[in-house]
Amino acid sequence: MDQRSILTGVFEGRRLTEKEAAFLLREGDILALGFTANAIREKIFEDPDTVTFIIDRNINYTNICTSKCRFCAFYRDKSDPEAYLLTKDEVFEKIEETLELEGTQIMMQGGLHPDLKIDYYEDLFRSIKERYPITIHSLGAPEVAYVADISDISIDEALKRLKDAGLDSLPGAGAEILVDHYRKDVSPNKVSAKRWLDVMERAHILGIESTATMMMGGPETVEDRVEHMSKIRQLQDKTGGFRAFISWTYQPGYTELGGKTVSSREYLKTLAVARIFFDNIKHIQGSWVTQGKEIGQLSLAFGADDLGSIMIEENVVRATGVAYAMSKEEMVRLITATGKKAARRNTVYEVIERF
Repeated sequence: MDQRSILTGVFEGRRLTEKEAAFLLREGDILALGFTANAIREKIFEDPDTVTFIIDRNINYTNICTSKCRFCAFYRDKSDPEAYLLTKDEVFEKIEETLELEGTQIMMQGGLHPDLKIDYYEDLFRSIKERYPITIHSLGAPEVAYVADISDISIDEALKRLKDAGLDSLPGAGAEILVDHYRKDVSPNKVSAKRWLDVMERAHILGIESTATMMMGGPETVEDRVEHMSKIRQLQDKTGGFRAFISWTYQPGYTELGGKTVSSREYLKTLAVARIFFDNIKHIQGSWVTQGKEIGQLSLAFGADDLGSIMIEENVVRATGVAYAMSKEEMVRLITATGKKAARRNTVYEVIERF
């Protein structure tokens, strides 16, 4: 294969194949990939110099989880003295703090709690919507599937009831790598790749849009990453329901899985290939939360158009010993220092403030 002819063809509108993507991940020149990814980003956006971010809060409403994924340092058994379930008042207090900080979205994510059936979430979401003007971008596909199972209802019914109660959209949580031999090793109690995709497809059909994610740096191969991206691209061809793709790096601290952290070079290379590969997903997010602020800045030269959240609160990555956070002002400085223009957005990528 020839890198130059591949990248030229893609820039001119040809779709990158899976074999070509694997070749670029293995042998591609990182600067050439970054240049091409950035050129594609500039071609897509009317105002390519604008980089967006959102103010939101991750509310980890419980750490009790039956999944027990080997890459996770956050979960606890129900009997563990550190296990918790936030009260409604505690959730409300976190939302009020979020609104005071100009937040527009909450991302409620927790474990697969064996006692929390569909009525729990319906009551919680309705209570939130009755009180606060905030977007509920919450519950990953594994949580939706688990709630449906323990409530003895279908995925469709669960999604319809959650939407009626106030759920606005789904984060891409729980995707990790959508290849079953990987999932059997790393998260054997979590939904299969097919079921993750099925939840997302049904959500999209019901008008519940979502994001898609990929956790890189576990025991997956390059081919596994490409298969993961290919499955997401195929579903996007079918539904158009993914707003953004977010790749982030596994953090091995305090986890059963262990291992080493992916290099920033590999992260940036994969980010660039994602921008080149996803000709049907507009937004590609840079992950400063796991990579750090400086690499977050560099991601803007490798195809990213968005830097996600300032992270008012985040506990899952923090449990591995990695903790980054920033203020709105620091996020603006981070973006403008790269020569870009910063803009605050909402969940559906509408700009609500420019700097």
